[in-house]
Amino acid sequence: MRHVIIGAGPAGITAAETLRKLDAEASITVLDGEGEVPYARMAIPYLLSDQIGEDGTHLSRDADHYSALRIDIEKARAAAVDTATGAVRLTDGRVIPYDRLLIASGSVPSRESIEGIDLPGVHTCWTLADARAIVDEIHPGARIVQMGAGFVGCIIMHGLVSRGAQLTVLVRSGRVVSRMMPPKASEMIARWCEAKGVHIMGKTQAARIDRDGEALKVTLTTGEVLPADIYLSVVGVKPGIDFLTGSGIAVETGIVVDEHLRTNVPGVYAVGDAAESRDRLYGKLQMNAIQPNAVEQARIAAMNMAGGDTEFLGSLAINVLDTMGLISCSFGQWQGEPGGESVEQVDEADYRYLSLQFGGECLVGATTVGFTDHVGALRGLIQGKVKLGAWRERLLADPSLFMSAHLAMAEKLA
Repeated sequence: MRHVIIGAGPAGITAAETLRKLDAEASITVLDGEGEVPYARMAIPYLLSDQIGEDGTHLSRDADHYSALRIDIEKARAAAVDTATGAVRLTDGRVIPYDRLLIASGSVPSRESIEGIDLPGVHTCWTLADARAIVDEIHPGARIVQMGAGFVGCIIMHGLVSRGAQLTVLVRSGRVVSRMMPPKASEMIARWCEAKGVHIMGKTQAARIDRDGEALKVTLTTGEVLPADIYLSVVGVKPGIDFLTGSGIAVETGIVVDEHLRTNVPGVYAVGDAAESRDRLYGKLQMNAIQPNAVEQARIAAMNMAGGDTEFLGSLAINVLDTMGLISCSFGQWQGEPGGESVEQVDEADYRYLSLQFGGECLVGATTVGFTDHVGALRGLIQGKVKLGAWRERLLADPSLFMSAHLAMAEKLA
């Protein structure tokens, strides 16, 4: 059996290692389009803050790990997939045939359509190569203008400031992490960043970028002009699946997969940031670009590629964010659902926030800021679709009792 995996991140490598455990004789080829040693993208913020070296991002510290498992890591990028003949064409012209194909190609940064986006000193922050370029250019006092304060934008702030940068963050919507946090939580995170020396400018974005001698000149939509040594464009990501054009593989926002992580084409599977799968709560197709989801999908897809019949039970939206030392989380339908009830608890002085969202007898979503203990209990209640009974009213009166509710429900269900 010839297995080909497109993508050498945590999902692709998990799938390859799982396949080898299940089939000692299969041919396993992993396409590493970045040409790096397989690494975890989510370790990049720790590299930026100098908490780890590059080897700390690697998925294996053993240089012989993949060769010992007879996993062939090809430093090549997929250009096209021919599902009729069962082959992947590479950008270097080679063709690799497959019996089973797994697409774990992840995400690529969205690109701002503004003049000057290709100038020297303008960077994204998504790959090891990006991180190297940023580190090479940062020096104490470096002026950085960062466009975007979503998940990636927030987790890299500490690394930039810890290296002595003067950081200004542009927030087009006016709210940091607006896609994973309600307004009050966003406001508290922004206030925390400002207290740490980050200048946040809402309701604006870059209109154009110019060179001004050795520096950059960033003109905003408000007309204001900011001098900068580095411009960081972190305005989100999208599935890295352009090479699938003409393949016949069904794509909506991402690659559509069933409960076994199969695409509409026999023998072809997809997982992680590239895949659009059913969510655990409502069974609706959704993109859930988080590493734990990608790894679990990869493990299950590999089992099925090896001849198994294992179902993926669905993903749950989970975001855990460390913004310059302030921990925030959101789970499930954190924004609530039509007709549902909710409760919010706010401690402005201590940067603590808790929001619970209910649908009928169940907790369907939650958001926390400043909580580090027992937040997994919220995930358990939501993911388990636990009927709370009398605990629903208790939580509406005092949402901080969520751990007590979790323990009481666990005892009841035992």
